[in-house]
Amino acid sequence: MAIHPTAIIDPHAELDSSVEVGAYSIIGPDVRIGARTRIGPHVVIEGHTTIGEDNHIFQFASLGGVPQDKKYAGELTKLEIGDRNTIREFCTFNLGTVQDEGVTRLGNDNWIMAYVHLAHDCQVGSHTIFANSAQLAGHVHIGDWVILGGFTLIHQFCRVGDHAMTGFGSHVSQDIAPFLMVSGTPTSTYGINSVGLKRRGFTTEQIADIRKAYKTVYRSGLSLEEAKSRLLEEAAASQEAADYIRQMHTFIEGAQRGLLR
Repeated sequence: MAIHPTAIIDPHAELDSSVEVGAYSIIGPDVRIGARTRIGPHVVIEGHTTIGEDNHIFQFASLGGVPQDKKYAGELTKLEIGDRNTIREFCTFNLGTVQDEGVTRLGNDNWIMAYVHLAHDCQVGSHTIFANSAQLAGHVHIGDWVILGGFTLIHQFCRVGDHAMTGFGSHVSQDIAPFLMVSGTPTSTYGINSVGLKRRGFTTEQIADIRKAYKTVYRSGLSLEEAKSRLLEEAAASQEAADYIRQMHTFIEGAQRGLLR
């Protein structure tokens, strides 16, 4: 291991032999870190935290701190970080709480920029990009391929569906369905993330059918119940995008905080 002599690593921590740890970093006893992960200087990793392989964690990040939740009473909860994530300066990821899943999770291949906060029990998928100072309150669920613009604020218990994108400074207090672009204060919908979908290999026909589904829910004037029924009809009629339209329908059905519409 390339461990700087000023780093403080508890003897009970489990680090792969290929892990690098920079100057003055502190790693607690219940931390496990996988192969080829690089820890920069002045990083604090504590709590029951598991970090996978090939991550790069930059200076001054704080991972595995206790939840900012007054109900937390020292219970054994966890932080789990997958593989190939980039976590930039001053990010703060907290442990989970027993009132929810007990685990805060970050998946694989995420690009997390400076000053991002993941509060307790957040569940973040893979291939996401969080720009500087995106802030997630507790119990937030983020799907795969989501992009959060800088200074996006997400209220507790909200969900953001796969491939959605927020503009900078968005204030999100309701669920954002998959594939959408939203922005502004108050936050509004501005169509689908067609450029992102094209970059990820969606066909022209799939994008057109997803756009039609978006218009059904957000631009048709139908009630939400009417729009959900129409979505199922459109899914049945679409050879290209049926699964994606059903995904949108399922997400809308599960909205607990209301749907950003």
